[in-house]
Amino acid sequence: MVDQPMQSSGSRHTRRWLTGLLILLLIAGLCWWLWPAKTAHAPAAGAAGKGGPGGGRPGFGAFAGAVPVRVSPATVGDFPLYYKALGTVTATNTVNVRSRVAGELVKIYFQEGQRVKAGDLLAEIDPRSYQIALQQAEGTLAQNQAQLKNAQIDFERYKGLYAEDSIAKQKVDTAEALLGQYQGTIKTNQAAVNDAKLNLEFTKIRAPISGRLGLRQLDLGNLVAANDTTALVVITQTQPITVAFTLPETNLTPVLTRFRSGAQLPVEAWDRGDTQKQADGVLRSLDNQIDVTTGTLKFKAFFDNQSEVLFPNQFVNVRLLADTLKGVVLAPSAAIQFGTDGTFAYVMEGDTKVRIRNLKVGASDGDHTVVTEGLASGDRVVLEGTDRLRDGSDVEVVNDSSDVPTTPGQHLQGQDKKDVSATDAKPVKADA
Repeated sequence: MVDQPMQSSGSRHTRRWLTGLLILLLIAGLCWWLWPAKTAHAPAAGAAGKGGPGGGRPGFGAFAGAVPVRVSPATVGDFPLYYKALGTVTATNTVNVRSRVAGELVKIYFQEGQRVKAGDLLAEIDPRSYQIALQQAEGTLAQNQAQLKNAQIDFERYKGLYAEDSIAKQKVDTAEALLGQYQGTIKTNQAAVNDAKLNLEFTKIRAPISGRLGLRQLDLGNLVAANDTTALVVITQTQPITVAFTLPETNLTPVLTRFRSGAQLPVEAWDRGDTQKQADGVLRSLDNQIDVTTGTLKFKAFFDNQSEVLFPNQFVNVRLLADTLKGVVLAPSAAIQFGTDGTFAYVMEGDTKVRIRNLKVGASDGDHTVVTEGLASGDRVVLEGTDRLRDGSDVEVVNDSSDVPTTPGQHLQGQDKKDVSATDAKPVKADA
């Protein structure tokens, strides 16, 4: 009675073991069946030797034979050297329009957001009190002009009498002094008249610069004071417009060399997502000292902004074309490998083998890398499949982009140029 349960338990254990083994065999068979057949790239005779269609799978051929790889040739072309930075759009001029005289705001002649030219009438302050002040100043001037005229007549009369020795010299001197006094008074009165005219003119508020208006900040009927803290409206000059950005001091040498030689360095402004170019400009000016806290130098680029896609205080991605490297060897960046001995690439030797070749590289834009030493035009480098390669490994080329006709510098022309400087572009560094 005791042995029977023990025998039953052993039988169940054996069945579980056999079931697990059967499942493992089924999984192994499924993997063998679904593994990519190597006969797709083999000669027909070789395929027949392995059974041909219906003769069974070739097994794990990818590990047993040549490694499938994708290759691409190195080319020679011109490489634009871009420096990338974050910039801030700044208006060329910004003016807070305020009243120069106090009074009631009685008229507004502008629409919010419209473009204006320098001298355009924007608003008007109640001018009546300033018209009265001008009349008072003109009346005082007229009164003193009459007194001046009388003093001039007296002086001329006294000079004649003195010449005839009819009066004392003191009488002539007194008349001359009185004439000078009235002449000074007239100048003071004339200045008062001019000041009253100027205040009357200031009741008409005009645009000091050409630009685009912002939102109105004061409404009709408000009492404003001279140089009030609240502006009537803000005018920003957006055509042209500037973009301020910084570059690290390690990138300054090629930029300063070309800028000081008189060359115009192109600057591109891209949107915040760095996916669409918004405007083209040129480098206009730079600061006179490096910021010691960040190790950067400030630059300012100039944009015509005819389409007005750039707004003041907008953040943009800036790309500065520092230089163009002429006739350099270019390799796909995917082919560049990094190891303990430095930078290298797998280069095709014939059609079936690869060799490791040490490289010296320069600038890169993410898609292409400048190779200064180690590659020549036409050398085919491995793009995919490098993880299973060794020096001298046998390979099978499954895709060769060298079959597509190319010309030197083609990556900078047409659609390829868009790829370098648009959505897939990465910050270009002077040193890889």
